[in-house]
Amino acid sequence: MDNLKPVVVEAEVMWAFLDTPNEMSGKYQVDLCNLSAKSVEDLKARGINVKNKEDKGNYVTAKSMNYPIKAELSDGTPVTCKIKNGSKAKATIKPYTWSWKGKTGVGTGIGKLVITNLIEYVEGGTPTEEDDSL
Repeated sequence: MDNLKPVVVEAEVMWAFLDTPNEMSGKYQVDLCNLSAKSVEDLKARGINVKNKEDKGNYVTAKSMNYPIKAELSDGTPVTCKIKNGSKAKATIKPYTWSWKGKTGVGTGIGKLVITNLIEYVEGGTPTEEDDSL
């Protein structure tokens, strides 16, 4: 199905639960925020619901039910630290159809997550920033 082709978006990363499932959803997930008008158009064309909140702009929550979300820097180095809100990324969104209890829709899966500007989350400490251009 053509409208389920992956789409690459540039986004601000928020609430990254990449290697630990989110307690509320039970899934690995990340909010991809402040999406451009073009990204919103591309995502909506694939049937993905794009939300809007004052502190996040246009955003989607990409989820993975069974597998941790792997993040890497633009040089391919795996990101092993916790990612602080405000980090920047390029993400490959992989739409998929779902059906549950008579309802259907399009989910927001995630393929590749490349962190282009990493701000490390350090509990009780000072964050470090790394700028990697793609």
